This record gives sequence, structure tokens and C-alpha cells, in this order.
Amino acid sequence: MLHTPHPPTPRPRARARRRLRAAALLASAVSVCLVAASAQPTPLGVGDRLYPQLGNPGYDVTAYDVSFTYSGSNSEPLKAVTVIDARTTADLDRLNLDFAHGKVDSVEVDGEPAAFAAAGEDLVVTPEDALDEGDRTRITVRHSSDPVYPEDRQGGWVRTADGLAMANQADVAHLVFPCNDHPSDKARFTFRITAPDGLTAVANGLPTRVDRTGGTTTWTYRTGHPMATELAQVSIGRSTVLHRTGPHGLPIRDVVPTEHRAALEPWLAKTPDQIAWMERKVGRYPFETYGLLMADATTGFELETQTLTLFERELFTEPAYPKWYVESIMIHELAHSWFGNSVSPATWSDLWLNEGHATWYEALYAEETADKPMAARMKAAYGASDRWRTAGGPPAAPKPPKNGSKTGIFRANVYDGAALVLYALRQEVGGAVFDRVERAWVARNQDGTATTADFARLASETAGRDLGDFFHAWLYGEKTPPMPGHPDWKQAPAAKAPAKASHKAHGE
Repeated sequence: MLHTPHPPTPRPRARARRRLRAAALLASAVSVCLVAASAQPTPLGVGDRLYPQLGNPGYDVTAYDVSFTYSGSNSEPLKAVTVIDARTTADLDRLNLDFAHGKVDSVEVDGEPAAFAAAGEDLVVTPEDALDEGDRTRITVRHSSDPVYPEDRQGGWVRTADGLAMANQADVAHLVFPCNDHPSDKARFTFRITAPDGLTAVANGLPTRVDRTGGTTTWTYRTGHPMATELAQVSIGRSTVLHRTGPHGLPIRDVVPTEHRAALEPWLAKTPDQIAWMERKVGRYPFETYGLLMADATTGFELETQTLTLFERELFTEPAYPKWYVESIMIHELAHSWFGNSVSPATWSDLWLNEGHATWYEALYAEETADKPMAARMKAAYGASDRWRTAGGPPAAPKPPKNGSKTGIFRANVYDGAALVLYALRQEVGGAVFDRVERAWVARNQDGTATTADFARLASETAGRDLGDFFHAWLYGEKTPPMPGHPDWKQAPAAKAPAKASHKAHGE
């Protein structure tokens, strides 16, 4: 896989034109600047139904270059520099970044100092020169990144037994670094992590260089594909990096606590065959590398951070979890490489496309390798589906999360409840058509974003008939429609509702 060696250099903007215009009307320009400077900074957003103030209008990020300097203590702020390359999509006198929970020391726009102010969880930047639509611009923010959070606003850093890892889903990447924190704006990433000798740092993508000087080491990693901010991963700790090869020569690297390497190795050895299994279902693995990051921390979830999935180490070392169950969770996270990472949700209401598909392949793998029938799991889900819809909303219209809860939208309705929609679709159109829909979905939308409406259109096109009414009922109805082919399936009484089948609390 080819990698961009450096973020693209912004093209020169028409500064001379703007400055001539300003010189011709100096008094007016000064007056306008005074008015702009006095305007109250305001938090913005892209209007997401579930997270209305996430993301920002007026520009599209093309690349992030994020540098962290770690002191050796996971209770102290990291020094950080975030460089954002973007293309403006509107004329901008100022622009908003999502950023909170860190101290900003300075901001530059195209190498020139820029004014900045906080507004809610936004950092509002006012450049010396206004930006025209179509400009390429580079914003440099020097800031801190604090891994300690209040109880009511948990952030993206996860403090492990020996360092740090990241879990930014759904809305907390901007508590780690300044960004356009919405999955609709994917970009390529470069990470540069400096840590004391004796620690190992890893990040999304592949390593490009390692520099050692004065008792510290700096690792540089770069992604080969665009990535949503919620999927960023940086881990620092006393870790061992293990290498193996997957299908088609795919480099696989796992990151494990050094003291647990022997116990984890049998699980890690399963990954190449699991990737091959997924490729038989939906097509070629879509990224430049894959691997598991085993964190010595209790989070309550696993998370599909792109190319380096975050797992709790105890999932693999706790004997109470059956072998088939752990393997199915591994498949769930791996399936997100296609569904959620390569094809990302255009809005957070499209989350069911991530979690429903990951749950579907989790269940299919358990059926094929551990004799756990898919139909039995789906019948149980059907029995609980109306209650899930009442509690969390229909699969494609989940209820908003509670304030401060980064996991609040990850409820049963978007896991087994959404997998139930896929089961109903397969019952409706047949297995052959369903399989073609799945392969076409990931092929057509690779490295992009897509909506629920896009999926419905593709399914209708592939089936050769309009499935609009089918999807409307299954995805947006307050009540669960009858299951095609299973008229005997009924809603179960409340006392008999099955527990949610997933180990994960969110995102996984």
C-alpha cells in the first residue's frame, strides 16, 4: 500500500488581492475587523440529530498531523501539537474546531498567528486574513491533552495499568485533540508520539520512522486510508508488538502487555483465519494492516479503532468467557473494518449500519464454527424487539443520549435489534440477493460515508423491486413488523425478555 509521505502543502491564497482591497478601504476594513473581533464566539455543529454540536460547517479536513509528548505519568497532561489541513467549502471570517478539556497555547493559520477563543466545546479561530471558498488552509494548534476527566464527562483517553490508550467513540475525540469531530468528515492521519525510553507507542496505520534522542523515543505512524476522528488510536505502555502475516501478505501487528504475551498468543494466532473468513463473506480486507491492542484496563467494551482494535485484556484471560463467545467478539470487531470504518455512517442515526452488521457477522460466525444457530438468536431478539424500540428508539432513529454519556446511543436496538433487520431482509429477498447487497455495499462505499437511505436504495436495486416500505417499517416503526417466513414469531412477555447478547457496552 502506498502512503502519502507528508500532508499536502496548502496552495497560496490570494493574500495580495485581499490586502490591496484592505489598503484601498483601510478605515472600512479596520471597522469591520473591530466588529468581527467583538462578535461573540458561538459553538457550531453540522446538525447531527443525536449530537447537534459535533462537527463544524464551512470546511473539509483532508489531513491531521497530531504530535503527543508523554511524560511517563498517565495522570499528567500531554504536550501536543495538532496540524489540520483543510479545504474551505464557504467563505470564512473565522472557523470552529471541536476541542475541550485542554489548554490552548497558540493557534496559527497558514503560519500566521490567529486569535482564538472557547465557545462551549468549540475552539473558535479567527485568522488574520479571511478564507475564501475553495482555499486550502493549514491550522496549527499547540495545546495540552489531559487524560484525567470528571465523572460526568468521560473523555477519549483510557488510563491503563502502564500508560494510555484511546476510546473516542462517539463524541469525545475533541477532548483529546482539536478536530472536526464527526464521522462525515474523514481524513488521513499522521501521529508522532514521544515517550520515555522503555515504553512503546503505537497508533493507527503503519510505522514510518522511529527516532531516539536524549532518553526519549518518537514513533511516527501514518494511515493509508481516511479515518473518522472517533476511530483514532494511540497507545503508550510497556508493550510488546507482535508481527504475523494475514491473507494476501497483509501485515498484522498486535500490541500486548509484555507480561501477558504468552497467555494472549493463542488468541492472536486466530486473526489471519478470521480475516480470511470475513473476506469470503464480503470481499477483500479494506486497509493496509490489522491488529489487536490488548489494554490492561477495564472499560466494559471493545472498540474498532481503525487497523488497531482496542480490546480489554481480561476478555481473553478471564476463564468465565467461553471460547466460542470470545472468538465471536473478535469477529464483531473485525467486521467493523468493513462496516463502520471503511464505510462510515454519514450521521450517528446511521449507527445501526455499523453495529447491526458487526452483530450479524458475529452471530453468523458463531453459527458456522460453534453450532450456535442464527435463527435461535434472531427469534430471541424478535421477542425483545418491541421493548428495545420503546427504550432506545427504532434502529435507524435511536433516542438521543443523555448529556455527558459517550456510550449513550449504544443500546440493544442498534445491536441485535439492527441485526434482526438484516435477518428480515435476508428472509425477504433470499440469501443470494442479500449476499450481493453486502458485497456491493462495502465495494461502492469504500473509504467513504453512507446513509440508511443509501443502503435501502442499494438493496432495492439489487433485489429488482422497491423495498422502501419494508425498510421504513423495520427501521423506523415503533413496533416490530412480522418476520418474513416466520409468522409464528411473537413478542415475548416482559418477564421473559432475553438479556442483550453482546459483551460490549458500545461501539464495538
